[in-house]
Amino acid sequence: MKHLIIYAHPGPESLNSHLKQTLIEHLWDSGHEVVVRDLYQLNFSPVLSLEDMQGQRMGIVANDVRQEQEFIAWADHITFIYPIWWTGMPAIMKGFIDRVFSYGFAYRYDQGVQKGLLTGKQITVINTHGKSKAEYEEIGMDKALSLTSDKGIFTYCGLEINNHFFFDKADRPLPESIENWSGQIISTYKCNHYEK
Repeated sequence: MKHLIIYAHPGPESLNSHLKQTLIEHLWDSGHEVVVRDLYQLNFSPVLSLEDMQGQRMGIVANDVRQEQEFIAWADHITFIYPIWWTGMPAIMKGFIDRVFSYGFAYRYDQGVQKGLLTGKQITVINTHGKSKAEYEEIGMDKALSLTSDKGIFTYCGLEINNHFFFDKADRPLPESIENWSGQIISTYKCNHYEK
């Protein structure tokens, strides 16, 4: 299976980096093809310009956007790994979505009816955040985070969400928590029959 990992965290020693590396090694060991797009390492421009907006409606995208779209088209399964900052995606990931999930590539309207164009692809989302699950549940933030990304972006574009992980209290994680989270990630790929 062809796996694409879209990753956004600037810290090479971060928890997000550890989870990414854990997944990469598991997928390699299982015989899958793996491509990683590290948005910070790529210095991906997150700014949706007027030129981008005008081009999208005509099916014209910048070279950096086209390259990312080719990776998405290639993949059977896409994994997004990023922290939750200020109750949302890091700016570089949001900008990636703004620019790469463009009209005519990720979605379109047929006679006024919205249609997702990335059907047949599965995704897993791995998020870390500093607050506890209890705190997020109390204010409804857990549901809001799922709604805005899962329904507002991913399923809107036709992607099938296999799992969305929210790993809490991740700013100072205990070693046993990291081990547990790594195990959960590996298990979900095994359970969803991604093994050869």
